[in-house]
Amino acid sequence: MDPLVLVPGLLCTEALFAPQIGELARDGVQVQVADHRQDETIAAIATRLLAEAPPRFALAGLSMGGYIAMEVMRRAPERVTRLMLLDTSARADTAEQTANRRRLIGLAESGKFDQVTPSLFPLFVHEDRQEDAALRQLVMQMAQATGPEAFVRQEKAILAREDSRPSLGNIPCPTTIVVGAGDRLTPPELAREMQGLIPRSRLETVFGAGHLPTVEAPDAVTALMRTWLSA
Repeated sequence: MDPLVLVPGLLCTEALFAPQIGELARDGVQVQVADHRQDETIAAIATRLLAEAPPRFALAGLSMGGYIAMEVMRRAPERVTRLMLLDTSARADTAEQTANRRRLIGLAESGKFDQVTPSLFPLFVHEDRQEDAALRQLVMQMAQATGPEAFVRQEKAILAREDSRPSLGNIPCPTTIVVGAGDRLTPPELAREMQGLIPRSRLETVFGAGHLPTVEAPDAVTALMRTWLSA
C-alpha cells in the first residue's frame, strides 16, 4: 500500500486518527501525520506538508485537514495517489461562520481559551454522544495539546481559505468522501456537493457519527480506509 499522510482538523492532533494509525500500521502502511499548527495560511501548511511527505503518497484530511488536502491537490496533484476527504467542505465560510471564528479567536487571545472547546464540542460529535465523557475528554486533551497560539493560527488560516469548488474537477486521483450522518458542522449535503464535482469519487456515510467519525465510529472509518488504500 502507498504511504499515507493524514491531516487532522482544527484543534485536533494525531490522536484524531489513533484508531486508524494503529490498525493500518499492522497492515504495514507507513503513516505520517502532517503538522498543521505552525503556519497561518492554508498555503503554508500545504507547502510544509509537501516538503515533509514521501514523493508519492495517499492523502486523507478531516475538516480543516480537508481544506489543506484540497490545497495540496492544487499544488502537486501528481504526488497524490488517492485522496480521502472526511467531514469537510469545499466552500469558503459564510458570514455567520466567519463571525463565530473571530469570536473564538477573541476568546483565545484574551486568555479565555478554556471556553473555546466547551463551545465547540456539541458541534463536533453526534447528538447522541453529547454526554460521552471519554469522547469529551479526548477532544479536550487534543485542544490542550494544540494550545491557544496554534489555535489562533489555525483559525486565521481557515478564515483566509479560498473556495475550492472551482478546482475540484481537476483532481485526477481516485477520491473517497466520508461524512458522519449526524455532522452538523459540515453536513452530508456538502459532502454530496463535493462528490458531484470530483471525477472518480465516491461518497461514504458513517452512521452514528458526527463531525469526528474517526473517533466516534473508528472501526467503520478504518474499514473504509483499508478499502480505499487497497483499491
